[in-house]
Amino acid sequence: MRKIVLVPAALLLAALTVSCGSGNEEGKRTASYKTYTVDTTSRTVESSYSATIRGRQDIDIYPQVSGTITKVCVTEGQKVRKGDILFIIDQVPYKAALMTAEANVAAAEAGVATAQLTYDSKVKLFDEKVISQFELQSAENALLTAKATLAQCEAQRVNAENNLSYTTVSSPADGVVGTIPYRQGTLVSSAMAQPLTTISDNSQMYVYFSFNETQLLSLLKQYGSLDATLEEMPDIRLQLSDGSIYEKTGRIESISGVIDRATGTASLRAVFDNSDKLLHSGASGRVIIPVTYEGCIVIPQAATSELQDKTITYKVVDGKTVGTQIKVLPQNNGREYIVTEGLVPGDVIVAEGAGLLRDGITVSAATTEE
Repeated sequence: MRKIVLVPAALLLAALTVSCGSGNEEGKRTASYKTYTVDTTSRTVESSYSATIRGRQDIDIYPQVSGTITKVCVTEGQKVRKGDILFIIDQVPYKAALMTAEANVAAAEAGVATAQLTYDSKVKLFDEKVISQFELQSAENALLTAKATLAQCEAQRVNAENNLSYTTVSSPADGVVGTIPYRQGTLVSSAMAQPLTTISDNSQMYVYFSFNETQLLSLLKQYGSLDATLEEMPDIRLQLSDGSIYEKTGRIESISGVIDRATGTASLRAVFDNSDKLLHSGASGRVIIPVTYEGCIVIPQAATSELQDKTITYKVVDGKTVGTQIKVLPQNNGREYIVTEGLVPGDVIVAEGAGLLRDGITVSAATTEE
């Protein structure tokens, strides 16, 4: 027959209390973390921005007269000098128009000479009281009409000369010939949508990129004024579409003083030397701008966490963690943040694992980083 042993309730409660107490002591053990002592330093941060590359001077070449192309005098990619002939448009109708205009001028000159003789004769007759004032005035009016006709004919001749000269399409500047979509025999006109070609002056290249309003304001505050910014900003670099860095540095040459309402950005233009002709108009890339901050507070990114668009780090105060909201610059090197608010030199923060921390954790510094 089994025996049932009754344990007094007081003894059972004491046993449970001892057991739970042992578990609590285990949970209160101090965690070990790397810590970081905040101090001021200097740091250069590089920021990159999408950019478009353009020739210093891209000139679209359009015909000024209509006609068929009789000769293409250049090839795509050819270097040309100012005044070099690019295309010749059929000159026959324009030569004929010039000959007609010159003949009209000759006829008008003869008409003026005849009217002048008539007028001179009328003046003598009027002085001798042979003719009336009306006849003299009529002769003078005929002379004025003949001179006006001559002026019109001379204007037509000038216009015909210009039109004939326009049949020879020349380069307006030194540069490189772009795409040539039209060939010999193509009918062209001044109203065409696509140019005959484009002449690019690519000895230097313009690189265009944009700053938003906040970035522009930060830049101007750093240097004090627009003129000081352009003068004191360091040289910038250009990353090409294949990821390589262009070997020559450039300078920011202009900053738009107007924020585009549609995009909320301001346009900046940098200039790069292109003596080796590696850069091409129409290409894309990224400009890399270095910015140096003196006397700033820099902390590891691992010491921060993001919470509802807020950046949080954990200070160690009296041996325990205290969550602290900080503000950092948007520009960073992917490893560190430059802190603008929330920390002061001498603060100690947990250097890593901020996303796993909470307030009130007792911290034993395993390693202190300066």
